[in-house]
Amino acid sequence: MEPQLVIFTLLAAVGLGSAVMVITRKNPVHSALYLVVTFFSVAGIYVVMGAAFLAAVQVLVYAGGIMVLFLFVIMLVDTPEHGGTRRIRGKHAGAAAILTALVTALLGYQLANAGPLGGAAGDTSALASQGGNLEAVATSLFQYYLLPFEVVSVLLLVAMVGAIVLARSKA
Repeated sequence: MEPQLVIFTLLAAVGLGSAVMVITRKNPVHSALYLVVTFFSVAGIYVVMGAAFLAAVQVLVYAGGIMVLFLFVIMLVDTPEHGGTRRIRGKHAGAAAILTALVTALLGYQLANAGPLGGAAGDTSALASQGGNLEAVATSLFQYYLLPFEVVSVLLLVAMVGAIVLARSKA
């Protein structure tokens, strides 16, 4: 068995295990720490696949910046352990199921219709012929995926403003 495949399998197992731990832990701080492990596992998978730039972005943006935002939200929102009374009830289960089905369908459609960078995993010859990893990522991002990129940035901005509004309403 190739060493890259062994490393990939190990990182995928660690990432999957820590992702399960994120959603099964009752303590939100423990969930956030497992999320950091998941982010680092994904960054390791990017390195194995020859996408060092994406690995660096994964570590800097997600494991660094987004986790700081998550930890601030965890600290600012009251939890039952700290005397908070708000709980998420089952009334949103239907909406969550519909949203999950929609996201799953969109992901399946995207995977079925692979974009211009589709190809064998770990095959870096296609990237080298396109000018390198960074140029291929930039071209793909700004030519094919500009709208989703902007939507995610607006979504993160709305989440940050919502966390600030929730925190200020209690003070």
